[in-house]
Amino acid sequence: MNTLSTTLNGPMLSRAALDALRKLNPATLIRNPVIFCTEVVSMLVTVLTATAAWRGESWGFFAGIAAWLWFTVLFATFAEAVAEGRGRARAESLRRARTETRAKRLLRADDRALWEPRAASELRVGDFVLVEPGDLIPSDGEVVEGIASVNEAAVTGESAPVIRESGGDRSAVTGGTTVVSDWIVVRITAAQGGTFLDRMISLVEGASRQKTPNEIALDILLAGMTIVFLIAVVTLVGMASWNGHPPGVPVLAALLITLIPTTIGGLLSAIGIAGMDRLVRFNVMATSGRAVEAAGDVDVLLLDKTGTITLGNRQAAAFIPAPGVENGLLAQAALLSSLADETPEGRSILAFAREKHGLGSMELPETRTPVPFTAQTRISGLDTPEGQFRKGAVDAIEKSLGTPLPAAMRQEADRIGRAGGTPLAVARDGRALGLIELKDIVKPGMRERFAALRQMGIRTVMVTGDNRLTAAAIATEAGVDDFIAEATPQDKLRYIREAQGEGRLVAMAGDGTNDAPALAQADVGMAMQTGTQAAREAGNMVDLDSDPTKLIEVVEIGKQLLITRGALTTFSIANDVAKYFAILPAIFVAQYPELQMFNFMHLTSPESAILSAVIFNALIIVALVPLALRGVRYAPVGAAALLRRNLLIYGLGGLVAPFLGIKIIDLILTLIGVA
Repeated sequence: MNTLSTTLNGPMLSRAALDALRKLNPATLIRNPVIFCTEVVSMLVTVLTATAAWRGESWGFFAGIAAWLWFTVLFATFAEAVAEGRGRARAESLRRARTETRAKRLLRADDRALWEPRAASELRVGDFVLVEPGDLIPSDGEVVEGIASVNEAAVTGESAPVIRESGGDRSAVTGGTTVVSDWIVVRITAAQGGTFLDRMISLVEGASRQKTPNEIALDILLAGMTIVFLIAVVTLVGMASWNGHPPGVPVLAALLITLIPTTIGGLLSAIGIAGMDRLVRFNVMATSGRAVEAAGDVDVLLLDKTGTITLGNRQAAAFIPAPGVENGLLAQAALLSSLADETPEGRSILAFAREKHGLGSMELPETRTPVPFTAQTRISGLDTPEGQFRKGAVDAIEKSLGTPLPAAMRQEADRIGRAGGTPLAVARDGRALGLIELKDIVKPGMRERFAALRQMGIRTVMVTGDNRLTAAAIATEAGVDDFIAEATPQDKLRYIREAQGEGRLVAMAGDGTNDAPALAQADVGMAMQTGTQAAREAGNMVDLDSDPTKLIEVVEIGKQLLITRGALTTFSIANDVAKYFAILPAIFVAQYPELQMFNFMHLTSPESAILSAVIFNALIIVALVPLALRGVRYAPVGAAALLRRNLLIYGLGGLVAPFLGIKIIDLILTLIGVA
């Protein structure tokens, strides 16, 4: 993942500076009411400065105010431009992948021999294309025939090829990726301009980012605060006029801009874009900013058991000898019966026997006959000159022996099943030696991660097709809050709707067509890049690495976005309140001597107070840009603790910073003779 230091380079900052100038267009800037108001005021002060200069009046002070008001607008647009610029490098690499390619369009879907060359841009939805080794897949589609290794480095950044095949949950392919071996027939599912790569490019550039409901609500709040301060400044005109010393329009304009919430107004868009950029650098694509924001408010997290909470394949966890059988004898028989077993379970038995029982490496005997596993026998093993070694399902081994297993073995087998494991019986030369306990191992650290989510107020739900006993055992071991056993697509959908009916926001990860209804219903639906086209279209996020556990990090990124916005809003409002008390006494103390008791900053002059406040107001936006892009550090603590931290750090910091900053700038202006 890129860091801030490696992202903010010279060329990117230069381009952002040019983009900031382009964003001064009022038609564009009107989307941000606070900064639009600042630009209008800047234009007004500039005109008044030019008028004063044309009349031969003193205009230096007004020019200084006008210049720093323009800097305030530029710094605000610069923050947004920098945030957008961070995605351009990613967009450029994606754009290179979207080269014009030649496709082999099939004239008949059922005949690979009949095809014609066709430009990728000429393909239509429903066309069938043949893609062979070395060919670029011309557009998004689904594999309808064949199986092939596909290099998706242009999209995911992962150099290892992945398997794509017809049917199942690995049938979706992305335009711009390359077939490495074998061949596939692809049915085109996306028109030119609407492919996955096209959507990714527009998203990482921020071009299609829509404001989220919270952003819109905050914009309304900021606009309301701007109106309130405008009324307050107009009121000051009447008060000062009654005393015979009305302030000039540039002074009032400067006062207005320093009091309205320009800090958060200038950073709000950058915070949203940076949140999406953090997802991009995490190899997750969100179809809108709404999905990122919703991730931060998630209450319920649905996670698949296999491959997400557990490793996804059963592994040997214990050898349990039958009465009167030594543990070493059982371990040796289990190892020999698994020597020819190339399944993950078989390899785990070998590893367990060697690591836990000290058995060294053992090669297959020269004279041996492997006994392969079949669905009919449910037994596998090895025949050697030393004996016949078998392992398999408990009832299958019992049937092959022709005699009941010892009662103790039967009890242990039942216990393993109730605990969510799988018992395998081991026999040698017609004698039962004991059991192998296979378990679907919970991934390391999952219990701690679920505990952290619980502390965040998020309820975790495991979804599995296992029976209730197995599901309950795994759920207890993993530490999830609830589980759905023997889950069907209808069960997932019903659970999500019930949770949403209680006012909860639900996140879910999935990759199959049967997950599509639930992904579409969930507030945050993260589809796997390796999944089907239906799943990718139903979700509002796509994980390019196809790692379902990443949903936990997505929630944390969403919460970081909300916390960053809240922290900087707290700072901005506290900042404006402090500026109010810092500069108003200095400006009006001559007209109202009673204000002297509040003039504890003792600024050099009213002009210095105004100019110092305007300069501070502009520079604080620049100072906060790195924090807006990087985000406020998130810790999984409760809402009350987060509120206390925000108020202590950003609330108190927002109150103190203006007093220190304005005083320092006033001293500098006095030192260089400007004030």
